[in-house]
Amino acid sequence: MDISRRTLITAGLGAGLVIALPGTAVADQRNSEASLPADPFTLGIASGDPWPDGFVIWTRLALSPLAEDGLGGMPTRTVGVAWEVAEDPAMRRVVRRGVQQAVPASAHSVHVELRGLKPGREYFYRFRAGRHISPVGRTLTSPAWYETPAALAMSFASCAQYEHGFFTAYRRLAEDQPDLVLHLGDYQYEYKKDSYVVGGGNVRDHEGPETVTLEGYRQRHAQYKSDADLQAAHAAAPWLVVWDDHEVDNNWADEAPENADPAQLNDSASNFRIRRAAAFKAYYENMPLRPPSIPAGADMKIYRTVQWGQLANFHMMDTRQYRDDQLAGDGWRKNVGERLAEDRTITGPGQEQWLLDGFRKSTARWDILGQQVFFAERDRNKAPDIDDVSMDGWDGYAASRRRITQGWVDAKVRNAVVLTGDVHRSWANDVKVDFKDPHAPVVGSELVCTSVTSNGNGTGSVTDPTMAWNPHLKFYNDQRGYVRTTITRDAMTADYRVLDYVSAPGSAVSTKATFGIQDGVPGLQRRG
Repeated sequence: MDISRRTLITAGLGAGLVIALPGTAVADQRNSEASLPADPFTLGIASGDPWPDGFVIWTRLALSPLAEDGLGGMPTRTVGVAWEVAEDPAMRRVVRRGVQQAVPASAHSVHVELRGLKPGREYFYRFRAGRHISPVGRTLTSPAWYETPAALAMSFASCAQYEHGFFTAYRRLAEDQPDLVLHLGDYQYEYKKDSYVVGGGNVRDHEGPETVTLEGYRQRHAQYKSDADLQAAHAAAPWLVVWDDHEVDNNWADEAPENADPAQLNDSASNFRIRRAAAFKAYYENMPLRPPSIPAGADMKIYRTVQWGQLANFHMMDTRQYRDDQLAGDGWRKNVGERLAEDRTITGPGQEQWLLDGFRKSTARWDILGQQVFFAERDRNKAPDIDDVSMDGWDGYAASRRRITQGWVDAKVRNAVVLTGDVHRSWANDVKVDFKDPHAPVVGSELVCTSVTSNGNGTGSVTDPTMAWNPHLKFYNDQRGYVRTTITRDAMTADYRVLDYVSAPGSAVSTKATFGIQDGVPGLQRRG
């Protein structure tokens, strides 16, 4: 039944709330109250994938988040979860309410897809299970398709290794009160305790073994979701999420795992698909995603476009599930000619065609690619006849990059901006179709966010030697943080927000650099 057409009888928000629905809903609510002796909202709440008439709101019930079976200490029964959406944070002007059944088979996660709301509006939401009430979250609908809003405050982040530091960057991001948050992957890491240690030692530990099974992935997501700073960021604004590699396995590529290890279900492509299916199921259970992203075994579609009126298109990409395997290992290699092969792809042909079609159909001022790995060429060797590039980034798939870049040029995309995570450092880059030609025009920009915590505090360095012979690389910084942007009709401004440290909670945040991109003028302009 359509959520907006449900008939509900409510008795207020005080103790003893019962929501009456046809069938067994009343009994389910009473049973849930009797069976949940403690707060089940330990993993927080979230919203995501906004559209002009709605969004997804999410929660997952867990009495004991770190339970080894991944089920959060919940009873093996369905629990009725009441939800409501209001126009005010006090939840007095309620516009939608209903009950969703949280079932054990989905780790008691709840996804409610709202429709029929007003475009370009701020809303608030919360959940209830028995006598327990969740915190209130803030979210937004996107503007109507034909509207061009005056501005959008969007922040993006990636790479939050729980063991390497505290998630203060998420707290500071929330305090900026963005309208939209993009997470570009490595939301969680798969490693067991003490297998990925930052210099100076890890400041906290993962629970459980390396994530391989559904139970393990559910437990790991729950450990991350238990973090109060991450919960604050989710409650502040709607998120658009995509994964990178660590949500499954380091540097995985389609059906190829990082290592062949029978003990890790990695001894064959078929066994890796078992692991991938477990990771995908847990990922969906723990993210505010719409039904089209429900996984089908080892396949899950996360690439999609979210339109913010006529101001911006957000093309959220997947550069892991459909890519060719990395060449010559996963790291940096010299003179690997095969990386230039025309048939190599990092997107797969279906996703590439979807993106090129999106460029051709776009009428937005800004077309923004939310993706995972370094896009611009980054050659570590200054000799003109030797290249030394990463096989895991777009340099390992050069023809794929050229087709995408030439695609937005041919489609006359007004302003193309690539957003990137993965590399645990901040970068700001001009984008060309041909990076080898020093006279080739700049056709777009790339903003690379550093990590939330991965690699620890960082050195604070603002120089990288490769910039000397890669003149399109305009900025570098080795500190932790995120990027805060303001998007208007006339410009996109990006503030590189950095923390003093992540080895302890509570660091202050500051702006290390600010770049602007003018409407219709490809390339970056340093503003601070």
